[in-house]
Amino acid sequence: MTISKQLSFIDTTQQPLDIPLAERVRPLALTEMVGQEKLLRPGSMLETMISSDNYSSFILWGPPGTGKTTIARLIEHSTAHAFCPLSAVLSKIAEVKVLMEEARKRLLTENRKTLVFVDEIHRFNKSQQDAFLPYVESGAIVLIGATTENPSFEVISALLSRCHVFVLEQLSDVHIIKILSRALTEIPKELQADEEALAVLAERSGGDGRKALNNLEMVTRRMSRGETITAEQVVQSLSQRSLFYDKRGEEHFNLISAFQKSIRGSDPQAALYWLARMLESGEDPMYITRRLVRIATEDVGLADPQAIVQAIAAKDAVHFLGMPEASTALTQLTIYLATAPKSNANEVAYFAAKDDAVATGHHKVPLHICNAPTKLMKDLGYNKNYRYSHSFANNYSYQKYFPDTMEEKTYYTPSNFGFEKEIQKRLDWWEGLKKKQLEDEKKKKE
Repeated sequence: MTISKQLSFIDTTQQPLDIPLAERVRPLALTEMVGQEKLLRPGSMLETMISSDNYSSFILWGPPGTGKTTIARLIEHSTAHAFCPLSAVLSKIAEVKVLMEEARKRLLTENRKTLVFVDEIHRFNKSQQDAFLPYVESGAIVLIGATTENPSFEVISALLSRCHVFVLEQLSDVHIIKILSRALTEIPKELQADEEALAVLAERSGGDGRKALNNLEMVTRRMSRGETITAEQVVQSLSQRSLFYDKRGEEHFNLISAFQKSIRGSDPQAALYWLARMLESGEDPMYITRRLVRIATEDVGLADPQAIVQAIAAKDAVHFLGMPEASTALTQLTIYLATAPKSNANEVAYFAAKDDAVATGHHKVPLHICNAPTKLMKDLGYNKNYRYSHSFANNYSYQKYFPDTMEEKTYYTPSNFGFEKEIQKRLDWWEGLKKKQLEDEKKKKE
């Protein structure tokens, strides 16, 4: 049996006895989809691909529960092409290569393309994504990826450049309520729900249609036939869920804020607690890693130049290992940053420079530090009197690098901690050389 058959979405040989509500109410036509009207309107690029069964590779990017998998299933039901789904969580590189070879042979022997749907494509590492490239280029497969993460960061550039990116919008409360109202008719208990109950379910879903349906199903398990669901019953049912964590809600931002502030406050114990809270609640480890890289430059900076090195190494480890093995890499980096000397001089310096840059963006670059690749530019004074530092004693000779029409400014002031103490010594030394040079030049003029 081939891998594509094993992974088929619509293998009906064995139906489960208790199909989840979210599956029972999954749309069977594009016109039944809620919340993606702009993406799927008649004549749109994606709608035209589906209706004509003429596909080029694309990626569906959007939050959870917005319809990415549903679109893929609708394509599988309607296409005359071979359709092979893959899960980036479950599939191994060997399986991917076997499926790619099947697709190549199918194109040669049957003249049929293979639509390969990769759910959570961002979870495939670089080597796994590389395996698709020659088959996409040859036309053996049409790649359809689905991801909740920004493809610019999670999909290799060579593959991304060959795919159109379709963005699915987060569902509004109005959309969620419409989905829930339709789903109530599929529940055999003949239940009703008041408007406030539906509003609470929509609010708690965070724009995730699947989550809203799962919550509704959980609430209805306690209901008797013919009852009306109230907001109070919804709140009571949902409040009993353990480790509730909305990745786009307030608690998401509260936890990451507590995490960063604990590191900034040099408390590794509290930082580890908040790290574990996020990881065990299902937070994306790459989201935490990106914040740690930011912390390395925002809160540690040049007080410990190794902080950014450690952060990038941890990022690579998280990509390479995945969860749960990557938890120790995140733990190590968290402890390193929390116990490192702290300085926000980087951030202060940048924002000060930014303010001046915005206000003085019309000032010209001084001609003496412009390159002069042509004779005309040399004749106009480009690069004239430029002092090449390495031609002078101490590899230093003062010259003004700011615009001629602007005074020199000091943006970066090192802290008194860690390596920045050494940086201050260097700055003081160069300042002394500058002062002596200017004094000598003044004496020569006199």
